[in-house]
Amino acid sequence: MSSVNIGKQHPTVYKGLVKLDAEVKSALDLAGVDPLLVELVKIRVSQLNGCAFCLRMHTRDSLAKGEKADRLAVVAAWWEAQYFSDQERAAFALAEQVTGLAVPERRTWDDGSLTEDQVSAISWLAIVMNAWNRVAITSHYPVAP
Repeated sequence: MSSVNIGKQHPTVYKGLVKLDAEVKSALDLAGVDPLLVELVKIRVSQLNGCAFCLRMHTRDSLAKGEKADRLAVVAAWWEAQYFSDQERAAFALAEQVTGLAVPERRTWDDGSLTEDQVSAISWLAIVMNAWNRVAITSHYPVAP
């Protein structure tokens, strides 16, 4: 057996993740997190997890929402680029901490640029994005041109 689509194998569990994703989106909206920042965090978490399916999807979503290709090109090395605001940098560092990978070192995110609601909402975003990445990778979602 090369792969199992775990969403199809256990659709009730998958629907629970869809519901959690919707709750996280609501929390992000209520916390006033910019929709472009949401997509950037999804991209960064997907980079860390090596999820090609989610990278392609959220890169396209970012571009459709008006994100610039130059910024997308440097998300993987955000700490070296001057393209990102303090709030975006804090969100990236927080998402990396939640994802649990040091890239290349743990970054300080608590600089006061995120409200408590935003810290919570972005943490949940990273958690749900990690879950989606694992579903896509485990199920071998196709990534073709």
